Amino acid sequence: MYAYTNSYEHTTKASYSTDESSGSPVLPGNYPKICGGRILVTGGAGFIGSNMCEDFLKNDNEVVCLDNFSTGKVENIKGFLSCPKFHLVVGDIRNINDCRKAVDGADVVFHEAALGSVPRSLQDPITSNEVNVGGFLNMLVAAKDANVRRFIYAASSAAYGDSKALPKVESSVGRPVSPYAVSKYANELYAHVFGLHYGMEIIGLRYFNVFGPRQNPDGEYAAVIPRFTSQLISHRPILINGDGNISRDFTYVENVIQMNHLAGLCKDSNAFGEVFNTAAGQRNSLNALVKYLKEFLSLYDPEIPEVEVRYGTFRKGDVQHSLASIEKAEKILGYKPQFNFEQGLKLSMDWYWKNLSR
Repeated sequence: MYAYTNSYEHTTKASYSTDESSGSPVLPGNYPKICGGRILVTGGAGFIGSNMCEDFLKNDNEVVCLDNFSTGKVENIKGFLSCPKFHLVVGDIRNINDCRKAVDGADVVFHEAALGSVPRSLQDPITSNEVNVGGFLNMLVAAKDANVRRFIYAASSAAYGDSKALPKVESSVGRPVSPYAVSKYANELYAHVFGLHYGMEIIGLRYFNVFGPRQNPDGEYAAVIPRFTSQLISHRPILINGDGNISRDFTYVENVIQMNHLAGLCKDSNAFGEVFNTAAGQRNSLNALVKYLKEFLSLYDPEIPEVEVRYGTFRKGDVQHSLASIEKAEKILGYKPQFNFEQGLKLSMDWYWKNLSR
């Protein structure tokens, strides 16, 4: 039995609207969700973390957000600050005392805090390691000492490294090609050891190029979708690193939220100590991405399709192609992506237009 409250184990009672031929859900959001628990989200003021906090609050959970605002933003959580079930702990995962304070009383930990970006890790590998490895270990220790058995963490598709096999299958990884990749793979190794020796129910979710509302378009290390979107909205030329044929399994953030719910509720012991690809299971090139962005943003500004696209050199440490197999997540966690790439991108463009166009 899990060491959770009964209210935490409760899931939504809404029935599934299904396609009669496949039995698959038709309407987004119809999957089991965590309700009535006390949840810690580290990095809860970041892009993914804040979307998770919002969803957990909507499902009647008490949510603790731990963030030091090095990359997270107050604006991402300002709508929750007045909510009595939302608690902000300003702290750093590199400080074990901050971790202990945040994890106190939690039913489950969702560890999202990290320093992302391959280029950032190449420029400053020491800080990336301190946050991504040292901070991760602090959170594991704090959760263990607080008797929190369920620990869900954000792993990364960067763990596949120089493996050229497509699609990417969890059991087969290559050698890391950046300090960031090394740090995220080290998380998986520590998670395995803590599950093995301390009886913790730990599940890793290997995120594949997540995008959606609240993703930061600014700065040297901005992700490609918000950066290109911001440039298009302001009619600035887009610079693509390489020839544009690099491809990614771009994954809408709502699919990531679904995976976290399913991992938090899973009772199949085959899931514990494992990692699961968290993706849409489809890939698109950067050239295709720009085409879609121009098409969807032209609904708001007919001049956007005329914005210039330029090509530069490939970035060091970049993997050329990425595509996830999601069979393992489907089989063990019951995952079925609720949004494909195009659907998620349309929803994201609506948010970015409302928030970036001035």
